[in-house]
Amino acid sequence: MSLSWMRRADRLKALPPYVFARLDELKAKAREQGLDLIDLGMGNPDGMAPQPVIEGAIAALQQPQTHGYPPFEGTASFRQAITAWYHRCYRVDLDPSSEALPLIGSKEGLGHLALAYINPGDVVLVPSPSYPAHFRGPLIAGADLYPIILSEEKDWLIDLNSIPENVAKAAKILYFNYPNNPTTATAPRAFFEEIIKWATHYEIMLVHDLCYAELAFDGYQPTSLLEIPGGKDIGVEFHTLSKTYNMAGWRVGFVVGNAKIIQGLRTLKTNLDYGIFSAVQAAAETALNLPDSYIKQVQERYQTRRDFLIKGLGELGWKIKPSQATMYLWVKCPSDTNSTDFALDVLQKTGIVFTPGNAFGEGGEGYVRISLIADCDRLGEALNRLKQAGICYR
Repeated sequence: MSLSWMRRADRLKALPPYVFARLDELKAKAREQGLDLIDLGMGNPDGMAPQPVIEGAIAALQQPQTHGYPPFEGTASFRQAITAWYHRCYRVDLDPSSEALPLIGSKEGLGHLALAYINPGDVVLVPSPSYPAHFRGPLIAGADLYPIILSEEKDWLIDLNSIPENVAKAAKILYFNYPNNPTTATAPRAFFEEIIKWATHYEIMLVHDLCYAELAFDGYQPTSLLEIPGGKDIGVEFHTLSKTYNMAGWRVGFVVGNAKIIQGLRTLKTNLDYGIFSAVQAAAETALNLPDSYIKQVQERYQTRRDFLIKGLGELGWKIKPSQATMYLWVKCPSDTNSTDFALDVLQKTGIVFTPGNAFGEGGEGYVRISLIADCDRLGEALNRLKQAGICYR
């Protein structure tokens, strides 16, 4: 029997299956079969949050006022910590009362921003490949997506000249992300200057995802959209504490930038949620105030894993250019193999989980993303399994 109320909303029909949910199903099945999984799929950092962060949360839990509803716009002290962090890192001056908004993770904010600003049929520009929240949020909102196909030949940078004039004139929002997930690409300052000039000309809102700002190597310093003149006039920037501070499960992030854009997002959120638990905000505030020595340790950890895995994959035939940032490697599939088939083959033969590149859009076909979320002993075991299974680049 088909009941009318059982029919799902049309907006769900536009969404492709969420790859990480599908991977969870496959991983559960593999575990049932007795496989010892080495999960390098999701960007889920290993280990605990720093001890001062945990202690900050515990201290906040002891305060009775912490247990009530938090302010819709976040606690004043957390917003001040956010703006102080931006000034320390990028020399960007932000008003904590209007230009910073805490989020229940950046994914939540990215999706809700789409609902706050996109009407059905609005044209939204999204690079391909890109983090799924960059195109799934607009799809839910009914956007008409225009994918900007990125390529290795152009270092995975957006080619603004490839966007037709009529599309640029019609576009309302452009989502982008450097350092990039999944490709690990970085963008020079000149690129940010160019995209701000271009978006200003066409009156397009810029939504920049800066989630991997601290995970930079070899002396590289990522650029904030907001440190470029004109950036705050037309854009906002999202950040999360999930990666750098091992707080993925805490669900805490923030958006900063243009006050009017942020106010629209805040208005939507006041109708959908009550914000972040105040104890989590206190812990996040502690994280943002950790000394630079902590960030250096995190960078060294991921750089060591990056170098170890690039060397080991090199012995199996892959020639991978060292990434300057993020917690990933972006790796070509063997010839004549699509990314889903390759990832499934690796999982079934070795128990190693990679993320197929087509999960990030059509532009990711032919690649897999490998997360550097295991220590070198475990990565060494993964390399041995690949070798024993005869999985190499050819």
